[in-house]
Amino acid sequence: MSYRGPNQFNSQFGAPIGGPQVGPRIGPVSSNKSLLDQFEDFSKKTEDILDEYLAPLKPYVPGIGRAFIVATFYEDAIRIFTQWSEQVYYLSVYRKLWHWFTVLFLSSNILIMLAASSLLILRKRSEESTIALIIIIVTQGFAYGLIFEGSFILRNLSVVGGLILAFSDTLVRDKRLLSMPGLPMINNKDNKKYFLLAGRVLLVLLFLGFVFSASFSFARILIILVGFVSCGSIVVGYKTKFAAFILTVLLFSYNVFVNQFWKFNSHDSTRDFLKYEFFQTLSIVGGLLIIVNAGAGELSLDEKKKIY
Repeated sequence: MSYRGPNQFNSQFGAPIGGPQVGPRIGPVSSNKSLLDQFEDFSKKTEDILDEYLAPLKPYVPGIGRAFIVATFYEDAIRIFTQWSEQVYYLSVYRKLWHWFTVLFLSSNILIMLAASSLLILRKRSEESTIALIIIIVTQGFAYGLIFEGSFILRNLSVVGGLILAFSDTLVRDKRLLSMPGLPMINNKDNKKYFLLAGRVLLVLLFLGFVFSASFSFARILIILVGFVSCGSIVVGYKTKFAAFILTVLLFSYNVFVNQFWKFNSHDSTRDFLKYEFFQTLSIVGGLLIIVNAGAGELSLDEKKKIY
């Protein structure tokens, strides 16, 4: 094609005569996306892939999450039962509690933890079960003298966050109220969004306890760095499913490869420590699974972006 000189261009639009009239030329248009846009695209594709390939498992994910959350209570109940004499001796002699009170306290702990955990998994009497397990955490903290220990507070607040998420998963919004015209929205007592928010905030406190406990390693530092970013994302509700999924994979992998309590015999104190770490972390993974399945809820940036 021969060269077209300047006199063959429309001076107003800067386009060839006979060509499309496109507006004034400002300069070359870049097709490069910003890092934020690229991240948005990548995370959206990841969430779509998760929704597609995990669709067959989706009905079971909440149940698995709730089971993981209460696993630490099952483990604690079994530990008290199998180490009954040691538990009674410690509370009676070292903590100087009455013997009859110690026996009653430990017995009720076993029964309540087994019953409440099972009911929560089955979505039966969820409110009472959640309250009962939170009371167990608080009373054990006082009984064992750990209630003011920083690591205990942070870790167990995380477990409380998991319990709140498990409870929120049992709340089913009554859609009949929404379908009935003329009823004010106040009649729709859907508090799930508040429980999801509270659970998200409490759950991420795990990482403060995670940072200040035990020794540092490369795997631990990696999880801390990724964890802080993911936790911030989960708290504000931005790309929540994506962040929760990344954190779930990292924490579950760390738990399986680092907290291998089964490699130690029952008389080794290391076994008890790693077992405690394993089931506490498993509870957090369960809470994250609830978030992966349900999302952040209405009180989040993800939800606001859909509106605006």
